[in-house]
Amino acid sequence: MLQGQPKGLYALALANTGERFGYYTMLAIFTLFLQAKFGYTAAETSTIFASFLAFVYFMPLIGGMMADKFGYGKMVTSGIIIMFVGYLLLAIPTDAASGKIMMFGSLALIACGTGLFKGNLQVMVGNLYDAPEYRSKRDQAFSLFYMAINIGAMYAPTAATKMTDWMLGKYNLFYESQIPALAHQFLNGTISAENKETLAALQSAQGFTGDMATFCSTYIEKLSEAYNYGFGVACISLIISMAIYMGFRSTFKHADVNTKQAQASHAPQEELSPAETKQRITALLLVFAVVLFFWMAFHQNGLTMTFFARDYTANQVTGLDRIGFDVINLTLLVIAVYGGFAIAQSATSKGKTIASIVTVAALAALGIKYMAMPETVTILPQTFQQFNPFFVVVLTPVSLAIFGYLANKKKEPSAPRKIGLGMMIAACGFLILAIGSMGLPTPDALAADSKLQVLVSPNWLISTYLVLTFAELLLSPMGISFVSKVAPPKYKGMMMGGWFVATAIGNYLVAIIGYLWGGMQLWMVWSVLIVLCLLSALFMFSIMKKLDKVA
Repeated sequence: MLQGQPKGLYALALANTGERFGYYTMLAIFTLFLQAKFGYTAAETSTIFASFLAFVYFMPLIGGMMADKFGYGKMVTSGIIIMFVGYLLLAIPTDAASGKIMMFGSLALIACGTGLFKGNLQVMVGNLYDAPEYRSKRDQAFSLFYMAINIGAMYAPTAATKMTDWMLGKYNLFYESQIPALAHQFLNGTISAENKETLAALQSAQGFTGDMATFCSTYIEKLSEAYNYGFGVACISLIISMAIYMGFRSTFKHADVNTKQAQASHAPQEELSPAETKQRITALLLVFAVVLFFWMAFHQNGLTMTFFARDYTANQVTGLDRIGFDVINLTLLVIAVYGGFAIAQSATSKGKTIASIVTVAALAALGIKYMAMPETVTILPQTFQQFNPFFVVVLTPVSLAIFGYLANKKKEPSAPRKIGLGMMIAACGFLILAIGSMGLPTPDALAADSKLQVLVSPNWLISTYLVLTFAELLLSPMGISFVSKVAPPKYKGMMMGGWFVATAIGNYLVAIIGYLWGGMQLWMVWSVLIVLCLLSALFMFSIMKKLDKVA
């Protein structure tokens, strides 16, 4: 799986891992922060969250156009510096009034920095595979690159959770998902008698002996401060990312060449006629039109799926369910899975022996760790976001093995076909969540009377994340690979930016589902996403001949 890849892939992938760790640490608690600190409604939070994501994924278009003119490497290093400043400002605790100004300024800096960094780093990965000896490994490379992104994302929710617990613990408090909303209701005078009774019980459970108004103000202030320090984790990760990028630059320096630079050095470039260029750009635009609906559905993980985790999912687990809510356990499972693949793929008996020892040791450590866990484990809403990256990391070698086998048989589906299949599988993921939401009260009803709360098994969300991961592996790395392969050389940066613009539009459309989060039955909310994914898959297969022609 890792054999025969250029060294530059690992350097670029690890640099991206550091950056993504910080980004997903921030994203894991962002919507919770908005509602806890500022008391935003679900609709207001949805607008801010979706606008930020859209801005983050729109800016690579600008960054790509700048890189096509000034160079990819310059844009990547500039992006890291700008992101660092944005995260640093977001990590500073403030009052609610001045905090809004600083927060929106920070988000703008993070989005601009990401725009310079993200797409251009991926263009350089693609450039590594323009060499004839590596060309056949392009799809595999982007799967590995995507796996590295998710290694960073897998640890992000735990980093955010540990920081939240540590900061609240300093003030003898602990996280309780119902308190922020009820505290804001009390402070603005809109709390009902039933909810006030619930808040009094929650205050007593925290061991707070002051009056209720002081408790509400104190809890909101300290929880918001905990989230600020969680954002600070991203600053540290960016320093590591920059160190990796600069320290191993020699391994990928030859890929930091745009068309203008290549012409100046008389390097060979692929020549396309105007008709071929138009054909390729048209095919890419059609793919972009489809994938935006996937991102609209997929990025509910930071919005409505986080709301569902907070308000409708059991916040404690027992038995085997505890395994997945400890990132060390997940790490040991990853080691065991990769050890198993190494046993099967090692060419020597020594390699098989070492892989066997590593696999057995990881499983033994997992068993010991499991036996030492408390009988009941408390879950924070953001913890669920570690399952998707975990599944990506674990399932990537499975995906590569399956498609490698099909490639050897000359039966591997093209990248566009994988994208169409991914849309169908995404619909199945939200079908699981729709079934699990049957009979639950609407969010509006729950806000009016907290005693109506009904908590479902965490396995509904975990199963949804598992199925969505299958869809993601078919769609995201394959889509990026398709863009890097099909994009005309003169427009590589712009076309990679176009992929992110499609993602940006999808991220902005995330808010539509957030607006439905209120009076509509939950199963109906998820059904909207099911229908959109199925219609997108149908459109994708209807234009398959046109896409396969350029693929």
